[in-house]
Amino acid sequence: MQKPIQSSVDRAYDILRTEKANPLDAIFAAKSVAVIGASEKADSVGRTLLWNLISNPFGGTVFPVNPKRHSILGIKAYPTIFDVPELVDLAVIATPAPTVPSIINECVDAGVKGAIILSAGFKEAGAEGVVLEQQILEQAHRGKMRIIGPNCLGVMSPRTGLNATFASTMARPGNVGFISQSGALCTAILDWSFRENVGFSAFISLGSMLDVGWGDLIYYLGDDPQTKSIVIYMESIGNARSFLSAAREVALTKPIIVIKAGRTEAAAKAAASHTGALTGSDEVLHAAFRRCGVLRVNSISDLFDMAEVLAKQPRPKGPHLTILTNAGGPGVLATDALIAAGGEVAPISQETSASLNQLLPAHWSHGNPIDILGDADPQRYTKALEIAAQDPNSDGLLVILTPQAMTDPTQTAEQLKPYAHMAGKPILASWMGGADVAAGEMILNRNHIPTYPYPDTAARIFSYMWQSSYNLRGIYETPVMPALDSSLEIPDRNCVEKIIQTARQAQRTILTELESKQILAAYGIQVVVTCVAKTEDEAVQCAETIGYPVVLKLFSQTITHKTDVGGVQLNLKDAEAVRHAYKAIAESVSEKVGVEHFLGVTVQPMVKMAGYELIIGSSLDPQFGPVLLFGTGGQLVEIFCDRAIALPPLNTTLARRMMEQTQIYKALKGVRGRKSVDIAALEQLMVVFSQLVVEQRWIKEIDINPLLASSEQLIALDARIILYEPNVKEEQLPKLAIRPYPTQYSGKWMMRDGTPVTIRPIRPEDEPLMVQFHKTLSEQSVYFRYFHLIKLQSRVAHERLTRICFIDYDREIALVVEYQNPETQTREILAVGRLSKIHGTNEAEFAIVVCDRSQCQGIGTELLQRLLQVSRDEQLKRITADILVDNYAMQKVCEKLGFRIEETDDPTVVKAQIDIKKVHPGK
Repeated sequence: MQKPIQSSVDRAYDILRTEKANPLDAIFAAKSVAVIGASEKADSVGRTLLWNLISNPFGGTVFPVNPKRHSILGIKAYPTIFDVPELVDLAVIATPAPTVPSIINECVDAGVKGAIILSAGFKEAGAEGVVLEQQILEQAHRGKMRIIGPNCLGVMSPRTGLNATFASTMARPGNVGFISQSGALCTAILDWSFRENVGFSAFISLGSMLDVGWGDLIYYLGDDPQTKSIVIYMESIGNARSFLSAAREVALTKPIIVIKAGRTEAAAKAAASHTGALTGSDEVLHAAFRRCGVLRVNSISDLFDMAEVLAKQPRPKGPHLTILTNAGGPGVLATDALIAAGGEVAPISQETSASLNQLLPAHWSHGNPIDILGDADPQRYTKALEIAAQDPNSDGLLVILTPQAMTDPTQTAEQLKPYAHMAGKPILASWMGGADVAAGEMILNRNHIPTYPYPDTAARIFSYMWQSSYNLRGIYETPVMPALDSSLEIPDRNCVEKIIQTARQAQRTILTELESKQILAAYGIQVVVTCVAKTEDEAVQCAETIGYPVVLKLFSQTITHKTDVGGVQLNLKDAEAVRHAYKAIAESVSEKVGVEHFLGVTVQPMVKMAGYELIIGSSLDPQFGPVLLFGTGGQLVEIFCDRAIALPPLNTTLARRMMEQTQIYKALKGVRGRKSVDIAALEQLMVVFSQLVVEQRWIKEIDINPLLASSEQLIALDARIILYEPNVKEEQLPKLAIRPYPTQYSGKWMMRDGTPVTIRPIRPEDEPLMVQFHKTLSEQSVYFRYFHLIKLQSRVAHERLTRICFIDYDREIALVVEYQNPETQTREILAVGRLSKIHGTNEAEFAIVVCDRSQCQGIGTELLQRLLQVSRDEQLKRITADILVDNYAMQKVCEKLGFRIEETDDPTVVKAQIDIKKVHPGK
């Protein structure tokens, strides 16, 4: 076999390689910059901007553009962009807003590919500004120009020297990528960074995100090898799907820390007026951050503290912190801060306690915090730390030192150096005392042990670290396969569509309780038996068929909250009680809202309430579209406010994490002798509910309240569904923030030998099947796919397969060929074909691998044909693949389907490339 090519990148999941040119390079790696609006006027934006560019060499040329001046600051000026003698990469515009559309038009005609608009006066100024923005975008799209701004401070790239801002100073070079929507905050952070010695790989003022948004910049900084962490000041999220898609991919390798303005209603209004953008629920935004592994903090100092600590120390595996201190008070303060921030004090094991008893004076604290007393010398600190670090109950350590008579802060810091890198356990330090401990702090920081002047700050930082671990673990955990059985025809989508269309044709937006329950039942969610009665006699007949005791509820096409109008009567034990209840509901509804809202009642069995009342629902957020809710249900749902928010779609892992955020979850697991609810079944029910929300886009709001959960059953006692208004068209329905599972690409297919298989998009639950798939691959198949040999142990590592199976369908798709043995019903994957969009372009790359025993069965051709169809649906311009010269079979498949095979700079690799024809109208 040919000698393997050495590669530093595992092409199995890092298909999006950074050697590709990114359109944002025209901004961040510009070699020629035009300053349009350059000026000699003192303290003007145009003068400051030009001075910053020429006084910070970036390896490029600067061209002032001003029709009224021959030179500015001693540099030749040009009347228009057309007069500049070189092709310009980046235009920085500092002219009044009304002039900007025509300037962008000229820049596009001159071949400029990047622009920064510093000017204000666009959508934040009203309707006229919105029109200006639309004109700018039309011109930019014509020339594939990318724009940062408007209404921004500009961009700095401290490592290259580019300073395309009107800030007073240049940021220090470093490893933090900083993005802010507020230009004023940028200047404040810049001043703060000099005091705190913080350096930046990029310093970006984003403005109102007319074109380049969060997703573009997160991808760009994620690909930048100089950026180790990304910190963000956010006022509005803009394109939610783009942000979530980019953040989820990048957060797996680089921490993303966000401070979001607008937590309160007043602050949200201020943020909206500042950026001219719509703001959604802060609670939903927080759920979105959790979903994609982003850490949210509450202060600017925490923002950069977290960037530092996550670069120096490993994330904890749990919330339990061990506190080691030579003074009781600071330990107590740290404990309070830890608990308040969601962390927990680590319980000390008997073995650890026994070891500490042998080391420490008799009157040590005998608990956590571990108070080793005021006379502790460096040796006592290090020995106690070594014992505490070995305790399996501990997930991290905080060492507190207060300068006392016997204390040696400097030598103690020296002794702690060997503990800077403990496997899987972070260590933080709080050296209290100012100048007396400065030397010790310097030693610790130099050796990657973060220090904090106050122990409560350190404890809060540890809690944030755990929160970051928890968020990322939600991405990494492998969920359980959904329980839906296609043989039972569940979900019955035809039934649901008929109910919804009937209501829409009748101009109704509110479904009846019966219709709502029928939709739940169509998705396999158990509902209580419900009988509609439009007269007293019918109500009695229903009750006797069901069996007493029964419940009567208002039947109405206009009222959803039945209790508010006296529309519920419970525990009816005979016919007389039923008749009385029927009359009572009719009279109450007529009196409170009018007789036209009373259409009869529904009769249901009185279910024994031996369990917990839960609520599961979905409503619409203006930024994120449909969002899910889980929590304590019943009539007092608004009073208890015990709820968790999440974005659909869910899998079993995400469903459980949603439950874990509520107080009722502790009871569901079993408390005070009560049996536990079937948590696994509840997870599956929530997954199915989220599938209903994802698939049935005409549903605007839906809730099950209450869902009765006990050890024996999960049953929906009541349900409510509201549809979109009849005048809403399908193309106006809001999109999900996270692209759902693309069922349209699932289908049956027959191999050449007649074997039936299913070709479908990959799912997170496929990880165990992918492990077995990799065991079937020969060395040659591995080599042809990944360009070098990767050991099986590496190929099936959980962290790697997570990226392969748990993908963002907005960014990439992987189709698997699945075979199910008709005798054993076991399933196996025979092949995988992957198509991944290339950041910042309208192109994608593909890769295919087929298990050896299924080769020469037409699988490769079929998978590539389907990936080409996906490319057309996504309106991609081109797809490519790097193929080893020796891989003749793959080259033949590509040529058969119209690909061009071209040589590359690497003689061992060829490139297959095809231009995608435009989709015909109506596609």
